[in-house]
Amino acid sequence: MNTRKKIFLALMIMWMAGIFVFSSRSGDESAKDSYFAGTVVARILVPGFDEWKEDERLSFAEKIDHPVRKSAHAAEYAVLALLAAGVCLPLRREEKISGVRAETLLPWGIAVFYAVTDEFHQLFVPGRSGQVSDVLLDSAGALAGLLLLKAVRRLLRLRRKHVPESGEDAAGQGPFCSSRTIL
Repeated sequence: MNTRKKIFLALMIMWMAGIFVFSSRSGDESAKDSYFAGTVVARILVPGFDEWKEDERLSFAEKIDHPVRKSAHAAEYAVLALLAAGVCLPLRREEKISGVRAETLLPWGIAVFYAVTDEFHQLFVPGRSGQVSDVLLDSAGALAGLLLLKAVRRLLRLRRKHVPESGEDAAGQGPFCSSRTIL
C-alpha cells in the first residue's frame, strides 16, 4: 500500500471513530449538539439573528433541528465515502464489479456498511434509536459524495485533454488565459 493510501486509510479510520463518538452521545446530548449547530447556521444565514430574543433563537434552532441533523448525516457519510475512495483509487480501468467500477462501488459499500453498524450501535445508546431511514440517508449522502468526485475527476480529465500546447488558449491569447493557470 502506497503512502497516499495509508494516509487516506488513517483519515478514514479517524472519521469512523468520530462518527462512533458522536453516535455514542445520549439523545439529550445529541439534541444539544443539533441546537448548537442550528444556532451557528442561523448566525451565518439569518441577518440580525443575535439580536433576537433568547426564546426566539431557541425556537428557530428547534425548527431547523431536523434538517440540520439530516444534512449532517448525509454530509458525514459523503466525507466517509470520499475518504474510502482515497483508499480504493486508483484502480485499473479494467477492474469492474458487476459492470460498475470498483472505484465507486467499494467506497459506497464501505460507507453503507458503516452506516448500518452505526445505526445498530445507536440501539444501545440511551435516548437514541437505530433507523432504517438514516441508513438510507447516509447511503444517499455517500453516493452523492462519490458522484461529485466522479464529476470532478471527469471534468479534470476533459480539461487536461483540451489544454492547448505552449501555454496558449484556444484563441492563441497566451499563458494568462490558459486553463493551465486556473488549475
